[in-house]
Amino acid sequence: MLIEFSYGLIFWMTVSFLTVLFILGKFAWKPILGALSERERTIEDALSEAKKARAEIASMKASNEELMRAAREERETLLKEARDVRDREIADAKNKAKAEADALLARARADIQNEKKAAMAEIKILVGDLSVQIAEQVLREKLGNDAAQRALVDRLLKDAEARMQ
Repeated sequence: MLIEFSYGLIFWMTVSFLTVLFILGKFAWKPILGALSERERTIEDALSEAKKARAEIASMKASNEELMRAAREERETLLKEARDVRDREIADAKNKAKAEADALLARARADIQNEKKAAMAEIKILVGDLSVQIAEQVLREKLGNDAAQRALVDRLLKDAEARMQ
């Protein structure tokens, strides 16, 4: 069965369509369009929030990079200062050790000189004592008798008189 063209059918279909369209426009279009515009506004807000979040993340990333760079610079500065302090402490310790070694060496030299002087003085005393003992023994042997003693005394008196004149 084929559908035949009739003006009445078209008229009633148009009236039905316009009625449905009027009812939809009166009751459905406004809430549907309101919901769609609300949804569109929500999507736009979400997109703008996403853009803001991306911008904030980029800002935070740049800030983090700046903080990392500053932290690296500070670390390098601290390491350099620590190296400088270490080198200074080592140099100070070396200088102090050298000064102490020089002082110790000077004290040792002074002690050696003092010991040398004391040894020389002791040797002089020993040589003097030894000379006196030898002279005493020689005189005892030579002057063991009275005649030799008198001859020595006479000779010494003559020498003394000769010096006096």
